[in-house]
Amino acid sequence: MTERRKLTMAVTGAGGTRMARYVLSALVKDDRVSHVDLLVSRTGRKLVAHEFGGPAEKDPVELLLGSRSEKVTAHDPEDLAGPLTSGSYPSWGMVIVPCALGVVGRIAQGQANTLIERAADVCLKERRQLVLCVRETPFNLIHLRNMTQVTEAGAVVYPMIPTYYNLPQSVEQMFDEYTARLLTFIGLDQADYYAWNGTETPAHHDHTR
Repeated sequence: MTERRKLTMAVTGAGGTRMARYVLSALVKDDRVSHVDLLVSRTGRKLVAHEFGGPAEKDPVELLLGSRSEKVTAHDPEDLAGPLTSGSYPSWGMVIVPCALGVVGRIAQGQANTLIERAADVCLKERRQLVLCVRETPFNLIHLRNMTQVTEAGAVVYPMIPTYYNLPQSVEQMFDEYTARLLTFIGLDQADYYAWNGTETPAHHDHTR
């Protein structure tokens, strides 16, 4: 049996927090995930509240999922004494979705001003997987250099770019497809996503298992 994974997920101040809901929901439903440590930045809370409605002071798990979950623990991103500050705290890796490019810059420079940045720094120093789902365009030269630097340090930049060859018919299908691909990328293979096989139609629906 595959070892159940304990993951860290962060939501920062970039538009597209609806994607965070899809990703967190998928992690909660996945039996291969034992626990999710959730960090939502101050600006991230404001964006979640704006995109979903409701007060920013509401519990971030409820803001994203609509209800509490025993599998998810929310941490104060301003608490630099939290457990995620230490490499001895067990964690398989970290996903930041969406990831503001200002956060990428601070990670690139080793500026652990918040628990989000410190947790990312811990992933890099412990050689754990760190996936940054950036969502801004266009990129300026500073953004590109920072993304190069975090990649050289061991992180993966995984932009929030939807696929098109699967011919999505709705925004929801775009979110579902991105979520499936992201989870598959971090080692949680999904049973249902689109894969091009070079023949037949531009969108070949392939069940991976």
